[in-house]
Amino acid sequence: MIEAAVMGFGTVGGGVVKVLEENAGIIRRSVREGIHVKYILDLREFPESPYRGRIVHDVDTILNDPSISIVCETMGGQGAAYKFTKAFLEKGISVCTSNKELVAAKGPELMETAKAHHCSYLFEASVGGGIPLLRTIITGLPQEDITSVTGILNGTTNYILTKMEKEGTGFDEALKGAQENGYAERDPSADVEGYDTARKIAIISSIVGGGTAAFEDVHCEGITKITPADLHCANALGCRVKLLAVMKKQESGKYSIITAPFLVPAGNALYNIDDVFNGILIHGTMVDDVLLGGRGAGREPTASAVVSDVIDAAKNKGETVPCPWDGSKKLDVADYRTAKYRFFVRVPEEERAAAAGAFGDITEVSEAEEKEFSFVTPELNETEFAGKAAGLTILSRIRML
Repeated sequence: MIEAAVMGFGTVGGGVVKVLEENAGIIRRSVREGIHVKYILDLREFPESPYRGRIVHDVDTILNDPSISIVCETMGGQGAAYKFTKAFLEKGISVCTSNKELVAAKGPELMETAKAHHCSYLFEASVGGGIPLLRTIITGLPQEDITSVTGILNGTTNYILTKMEKEGTGFDEALKGAQENGYAERDPSADVEGYDTARKIAIISSIVGGGTAAFEDVHCEGITKITPADLHCANALGCRVKLLAVMKKQESGKYSIITAPFLVPAGNALYNIDDVFNGILIHGTMVDDVLLGGRGAGREPTASAVVSDVIDAAKNKGETVPCPWDGSKKLDVADYRTAKYRFFVRVPEEERAAAAGAFGDITEVSEAEEKEFSFVTPELNETEFAGKAAGLTILSRIRML
């Protein structure tokens, strides 16, 4: 029997225990000896839980037990999670995590620690919840030159934008609904400001490019400034507004990485991804487009992804599961201002002539809001746009995919 431990008995940690216990028979198809949760680390007591006898409060109980070979870190954050993860890896105990914040910040260091001690640091669940995204890139597409990854990677913002578009609610009301449904935290800034999505695309880019793309390298914009007027005009253009993570490999070999709202046209595969669902479009030079979709968050889907890594670690006990992310290299990330897009723009009606004169060959939006002039620019980079927009009152500006 493979003995494992879970650190953090919250939403995801509880789901991990559930998957390992309820699907034990199915898991034995891959790991014949089976996987058993021996310990659950948490500061709290769980007197009503059927697993209360496995709860421990001291990490040393797990560290000092030689039978433990795999630990699931579902604590979150970078404090104790980092300290405990490193300690386990240094003892040759593999760690599987859903903690995107820690992976984005310390992933290369922890992977090197794992390699030095003949174990693995695995993080499938850190990106895309239950969608096998990283595994698809690493083991399904190793032969591909992946030139772009475009994705809806945050279910909370997708839910909010869907509510605003289909029910005509404002941002604040839609956010409140997301919080009431458990999709958004009390402090929703990581989601709505785009930080969560930016961390995920940094991880994806690091794996695709083979070197570290830091969270700080990703230009990040959220959805807090999106209005019903933006969504109405987007529909008039045959588009929908989505918070996207976009990574593109440029001809120079540099990578353009951005998280921001985009207008997605009807012909795009991400157009119909609604509510809390995620969708990711991967483009390879040979395979062309690969679309992955599913629940990008939630207890069971995320836990399922953690357990997929647990199985991988169990099948490779005493070895390091390979990952193309080379922590000794820094990915060459281009200045986001060099990438070119068409922009959807709203200005006051009295600035119609000035806007048309500044941007030249524009496309007017026929169903613009009263007292506003809305249009789509020719293809421009960020610097060119800023120069042409100088002196105008920009009510809204959204890139077009």
